[in-house]
Amino acid sequence: MDRFCSYGAWLKRQYGGRVYRIGVDGLFSCPNRKTDGSGGCAYCDGTGSKAAYLRPEGTLSHSDQFDPQASTVVLFKRLPLQERIASINGQIRKGDEFVRRRYKAEQVSLYFQAWTNTYGTVGELKALYDAALGQLPFCEFIVSTRPDQIDEEKATLLGSYLGNVRRVWVELGLQSGNDQTLRRINRGHTVKQYLDAADLLHRHGIMVSTHVILGLPGEGFDDFVRTAEVVGKACGEAVKIHNLDICGGTALYDWFLEGEIAVPSESRHLEATELFLRHLPPDVLIQRFLCETPSHRLAAPRNFCVKNEFVVALTEKMERDGVFQGDLYGA
Repeated sequence: MDRFCSYGAWLKRQYGGRVYRIGVDGLFSCPNRKTDGSGGCAYCDGTGSKAAYLRPEGTLSHSDQFDPQASTVVLFKRLPLQERIASINGQIRKGDEFVRRRYKAEQVSLYFQAWTNTYGTVGELKALYDAALGQLPFCEFIVSTRPDQIDEEKATLLGSYLGNVRRVWVELGLQSGNDQTLRRINRGHTVKQYLDAADLLHRHGIMVSTHVILGLPGEGFDDFVRTAEVVGKACGEAVKIHNLDICGGTALYDWFLEGEIAVPSESRHLEATELFLRHLPPDVLIQRFLCETPSHRLAAPRNFCVKNEFVVALTEKMERDGVFQGDLYGA
């Protein structure tokens, strides 16, 4: 019996084969950073969470040496719409070749991944989305953004693509269900804004995936339970769990060097993840358990296990403890 609700297994049931995402950078910016690249969330090193194959300098190897100068200062500037469309189309071709060759993908989803992918006018968004979705027969359309960048017009636009694909997802960065933590890490939005955005998206038939970080400064197990409860209150369909990674060039890195914060160990993240899962609704899909930061940008932790090893360790722990996702939901 499965101990948690696997997104990969759900995809196979829904689509009857291997489905992989093609992540693209739509050349968006972020409302939480200034045009000179300063500001932003305390953990953000300026890379915008690009797909690995869109970061030629990046690597998922854990053997590379950390380079404290490897962070990227992004100077945001508006590019002509046609240049952005041309860039996106090229990324889709490259990504499609990559996931079909490396992962033997049978179907693909379109994933606007980097930065804040609803940060623009509705007309601009429609032009970018339309052009990208016209490149391939995608089964899902996924847009990553912030809760404070969703409104009625944007939700209506996103919902309109349900005629082009089977499902539309929006990934909302919550990170914590504690407003005090959100202020501390300079997220620039509140828990209420997250709940309001999720509600608005659901009213337009859009599925919601929530990003959370377990182990943020000042947080403990009570906070992880609170975050799970907030995700449950939002009726989110999926969640992406991240451990706390500290990258060079971030506020977190400065706090780490000054000894103000520590990074949770693998064993602590196992405990936190198990507790978080137990307080989630049992049908929420689990899309991720760990960060996958390239090692040359990662100051800490340096000795964390890789994704597959963590999933095995978590499953074994939940079996030993006799627990399941959702068995404490509503407790």
